[in-house]
Amino acid sequence: MAESIPHLPMDDRKESSSIEKVELGYHQDSEIAIEEVTGALFDDPNLDRDHLVSLDDESPYPEVRSAVANTDDPTIPASTLRTWILGLTWAIVLPGLNQFYFFRFPSVFIGGSVAQLITYPIGRFWANYFPNWKILGMDLNPGHFTIKEHVLVTIMASVGSGSAYATDIIAVQRVYYNQHYNFMYQWMVVMSTQLIGFSIGGIAKRFLVSPPSMIWPANLVTCTLFNTLHSNYYAGIGNRGGMSRERFFFYWFLVSFFWYFIPGYLFQALSFFSWVTWIRPQDTTLSQLFGYVHGLGMSVITFDWSQITYTGNPLATPWWAEANIFGGFVIFFWIVTPIVYFTNTWFSEYMPISSRTSYDNTGAAYNVTRILNPDSTINLEAYHNYSPLFLSTTFAMSYGLSFASITATLVHCFLYYRKQIWVQSRRSLSEQPDIHARLMSRYKEVPEWWYLVIFLSMFAFGIISIEVWPTQFPVWAFVLALVISFAYVVPIGMIQAITNQQVGLNVITELIIGYALPGRPIAMMMFKTWGYITMAQALTFTSDFKLGHYMKVPPRPMFWSQVVATVVAGTVQLGVQAWMFTNIDNMCDSAQPDGFICPSTEVFGTASIIWGVIGPALQFSKGQTYQEHVSWKKWPHGLIKYVNPVIFSGTGLIPPATAVNYVPWAVVGFIFQFLVRRRAFNWWTKYNYVLAAALDAGLAISIIVIFFALQFPKNGTIGQNSILTWWGNTVPFTGADGNALPKKTVPDGMTFGPTTW
Repeated sequence: MAESIPHLPMDDRKESSSIEKVELGYHQDSEIAIEEVTGALFDDPNLDRDHLVSLDDESPYPEVRSAVANTDDPTIPASTLRTWILGLTWAIVLPGLNQFYFFRFPSVFIGGSVAQLITYPIGRFWANYFPNWKILGMDLNPGHFTIKEHVLVTIMASVGSGSAYATDIIAVQRVYYNQHYNFMYQWMVVMSTQLIGFSIGGIAKRFLVSPPSMIWPANLVTCTLFNTLHSNYYAGIGNRGGMSRERFFFYWFLVSFFWYFIPGYLFQALSFFSWVTWIRPQDTTLSQLFGYVHGLGMSVITFDWSQITYTGNPLATPWWAEANIFGGFVIFFWIVTPIVYFTNTWFSEYMPISSRTSYDNTGAAYNVTRILNPDSTINLEAYHNYSPLFLSTTFAMSYGLSFASITATLVHCFLYYRKQIWVQSRRSLSEQPDIHARLMSRYKEVPEWWYLVIFLSMFAFGIISIEVWPTQFPVWAFVLALVISFAYVVPIGMIQAITNQQVGLNVITELIIGYALPGRPIAMMMFKTWGYITMAQALTFTSDFKLGHYMKVPPRPMFWSQVVATVVAGTVQLGVQAWMFTNIDNMCDSAQPDGFICPSTEVFGTASIIWGVIGPALQFSKGQTYQEHVSWKKWPHGLIKYVNPVIFSGTGLIPPATAVNYVPWAVVGFIFQFLVRRRAFNWWTKYNYVLAAALDAGLAISIIVIFFALQFPKNGTIGQNSILTWWGNTVPFTGADGNALPKKTVPDGMTFGPTTW
């Protein structure tokens, strides 16, 4: 049986004749058989009926077969002393460095893939040269560095590597509202927002991890890299000859690493290839349509893999999902948005077509300090004497699509997944029609009371932090935020597990609390964070569990590695942030000489103005400038059964994303996920996810080398009189596009917009 076959090293591999793949011919009477094989009780768009296998020891999905081994050796150690030393080291180093550079522009983010690559030679070195001492009864060097150890270390490195969302609350309180609360308040808020989602994530495992139809495409790239590094051979990669996957990965890693030096540093015009605007740089019409910085990016060409993968790796996202997103992009941002802008709807021509900044009625950035009371609530008289708040067209469009996506998600989930949810609520792991679930059923599951302890303790932290300190955030609103996030975990999780795209709750939570508690920016930020990040953290938890599920890592070490690493990472981030605000002069000032201008804090602060200080009643209600947005929530019902909600949510990164982040992404996806998969399936099976991992890994290492070797030293002055100032590095950022010039300008002393508000 496949369960007893260990991972085979590449050197010992041989053609296996014991596993024959029998493909099911599809006809109308085979739906029951397909359901038995896949466990999908809905019309699964990821199901490839042309390559559906009927054996019990294979996944029915070719993506999974090509990336994940269908065997397990339960004697392979996972949670060792070496695992915890390496994992916790990464849980300190990565969050600390990323939090430091989070407030800087240009910034650098060191992701889990970097830790995944670097950990492998470290682990091999440890296995070969460290002494085999006993520490607290555990082996310092348990021998060969195993793939399961590697998985746990990578999860500990990545689970808290990004800046905790709640650290922006603390930064905005300090910078925008002059509120300085002690470290205990900060720690409780961060711990509660980061961990309370893990409790619901445990319940969601039954629906989002165990079923084979929940493939989580992004995890397949990670699995491929693990198996490539550890030279695992398994039946799913097929018997196609040619170059080994290890050599293929190495070659394309080098290509990606060295190539990025050109568009990323030497010739940035190849990244922002807005060639149409170079013909007439000061033409504001061309800049709105073809610009990459503040335009719609209709020039559509880029030679930069970081631009193409800005919205996700196109080699991992299923083509049908990419087609949905691309279709939504064309409809809403290449057809609707230009019509709205050039007809001056919402007075949009007085602003650039795409910008994250909020504006007043003179076309300047909105000055929130002019409408605030000393307690950080809105002064309505000052507001009416100053200006209403205006948004760029893409920013306003993005808000409208966010409203649509939330309604669409619930309707879509009810129409298509209700039977799946009901059946999975009663099905045990061993009953799943999937080899990976049956292999994992031998390991002890995480007890339910562990999740309950996490929930109760983090709930208490939340109550204490909002009641002891003056946050103007009532307990009922805290509970409501958790109810919203918990209700959306399974619907949004199922969409993400199938499409590789997550629907965000940030805008809908801002809308709800803005109407419920108008004029309270701190309460708004807290409601948004608990309402949105609780769901996001739950899905991070389940996604990592799916990675462990694929790699056959026992669930209990998976649980503790995520919880402990999240606590350590959040604490380190708060310490780094506190040190920075204490020791760096003019922190978050736009003129800060070392680049610590806090761009994310500015965006977070702007949102607190729009939804917290001014509130949606003065923005989106009847008689206000953007009243049409709320009506958008009504129209998805008639269309939703024909499309996936990602048609609305997939373009959520606009702005600052443009067509250059979507059109090349969709083109690459069409080539590899549609054409190559159909016409060269054996090549695709063996190399597609290896290529995805190689390009991402090479890019990640290249960005770090460029930043630390060429941009960070000497405050970024290296090459300022030579390479940085030549035409190829300046042309994308000049002219009407680079200077954010609108179609219409406001005469001195005049204003635009309504006369009363």
